[in-house]
Amino acid sequence: MHEYELQQLRTSDLIRRADHERLVREAARARRAARHQANTDAAEHESHSRRFRRPRSARTA
Repeated sequence: MHEYELQQLRTSDLIRRADHERLVREAARARRAARHQANTDAAEHESHSRRFRRPRSARTA
């Protein structure tokens, strides 16, 4: 019976670890999605401004 209890403990520990790792992955995915959405929103607002990111033509010497 002792071996069975140890196996049950190992199994439950592995399940807890897997759940924790899944939560960590989901949180990282949510942070990436939020960051991507913020960048997309910022790009939409910048596209309507009159300030250009780069000059239209290169300077001549």
